[in-house]
Amino acid sequence: MGERTAYDEFIAGLPKAELHVHHVGSARPETVARLAERHPDAGVPQGIDALRDFYTFSDFAHFIDVYLAVVALLRTPEDLHLLTYEVAEGLAAQQVRYAELTMTPFTSVRAGIAIEAYTEAIEDARRLAERDHGIVLRWIYDIPGEAGLASADATLGYALEHGPSTLIGFGLGGPEVPRPQFAPHFEQARAAGLRSLPHAGESTDAQSVRDALDALGAERIGHGIRAVDDPALVERLVAERIPLEVCPTSNIATRCVERLEDHPIRALRDAGVVVTVNSDDPPMFGTTLNREYAIAADLLDLDEDGLADLARTAVEVSYAPDEVKRRVDDEITAYVAEQPRAGRH
Repeated sequence: MGERTAYDEFIAGLPKAELHVHHVGSARPETVARLAERHPDAGVPQGIDALRDFYTFSDFAHFIDVYLAVVALLRTPEDLHLLTYEVAEGLAAQQVRYAELTMTPFTSVRAGIAIEAYTEAIEDARRLAERDHGIVLRWIYDIPGEAGLASADATLGYALEHGPSTLIGFGLGGPEVPRPQFAPHFEQARAAGLRSLPHAGESTDAQSVRDALDALGAERIGHGIRAVDDPALVERLVAERIPLEVCPTSNIATRCVERLEDHPIRALRDAGVVVTVNSDDPPMFGTTLNREYAIAADLLDLDEDGLADLARTAVEVSYAPDEVKRRVDDEITAYVAEQPRAGRH
C-alpha cells in the first residue's frame, strides 16, 4: 500500500475528523529524536533512522514496550507542551479540522509531572493550535491497561477532579486485560457526563467487545475488529449503531491482522456496522490519517463521494460541539462540490 492511489490528491484536501489517535503515539520522529537527546537515559535511540528500526514491532506486547519507552521521554510540562502542539500541527496539515486525542495522564504524573501542570500544558497547547491552525481538539483520558486498577483509580480522579471542560471521554487502552474490572470507574465517569470510549477487540477476541458494551457502557469501540468473529455481536453493533474506530495500518504493525487484504473492515462495513477510519499511533506505524483514507478507499472500494461520506461519518459520531460538527460537515460538502466530476460516480 505504499504506492500512490488515484485519490491521494482528493484525500489530502478533504476536511476530516480524527477520533482514534494517541497523544504520545503521534509524536513526530523529529520530536522524539529531540526528546531522546534531552533524556538519553530513557533508552530511546537517537536519530531518525534508528527510530525507524525501533518502531518495527514483533507483536502487540513489543509495541507496548516501545510505546512506554517513548512515554518515558515526557518528563516536564515543556515536553508535554511541545508534543501536544506539534501533534495538532501535524493533524492540521492533513486538513483535520477536529480531533479527539487520547491522553494517558497517569504515565506522565507517575513520571513526576503534577496533574495541574499536565492539564495546563495540554490546554495551553490546544488553545495555541486552534489559534494558529484552526484545529479544534478535545481530550479522552484513558486508563493504561498494563498498569491495572491503581491507574484506573488515578485516571478517574484526574478526570473528575482536574479534567478541563474540553475533556469529553473516558477510555481504556494498552494490553486488553479483562474489561469488567473497570466497570465502577466507567460508571462514575459516565455519571459525570464523560463518554465511554474504550478499546476492545483489537488484540484479543469478540468477547472483549461484548464486555466493553455490557460492563463499560461503551458508546464507541476503539478498534473492535474481532467483533467480526461473532455474527450476533455484529448484529448488535448494527442495531445499536455502535461505531468502530478502525485503524488498518495499526492492526498490521502490531500483528493483530496478518495482511491488509485480510482486514475485517470490509466485512464489518458490508454487514452495516458504522465504521470510521483513524491513524492510532501514526509515526510509530509509518502512516498518516491521509494514508489510512487511501487504504480505506482500496479496502472498501470507495470513490471520492464514498471518501467524503467516510469523513462525514467521523464528524457525525464524534463528540465535537454542534457548531463544529456543522462547520466541518459544510466544509466537506463545499470541498466535494468544488471537485471536477471526472472520476466520480
